[in-house]
Amino acid sequence: MPHSSQPAQGFLAPAQVAELLSIEVDEVVELVYEGRLRGSKLGAPARWRIEESSLSEYLDEQSEEARRMALWRQANEASFPEVWGTSRRHGI
Repeated sequence: MPHSSQPAQGFLAPAQVAELLSIEVDEVVELVYEGRLRGSKLGAPARWRIEESSLSEYLDEQSEEARRMALWRQANEASFPEVWGTSRRHGI
């Protein structure tokens, strides 16, 4: 079997993931150890490979988290008089 520097199909090298996420390679490996990305040490010598599907799931989670934070900020920035009316309307 010929040696190839390309990762197996369905897997990405940590450097590829780091470039996609604009983070350092060490941070990619840390995400694997934290369980936020799925990866395995494959080949001889063993090198980290990250499952492409876990990267997609991670990006989906990050998008959902950003969406929820935006909604939360929007809700916190809402003006209570705009939402509930002025105090004069309620006889206060």
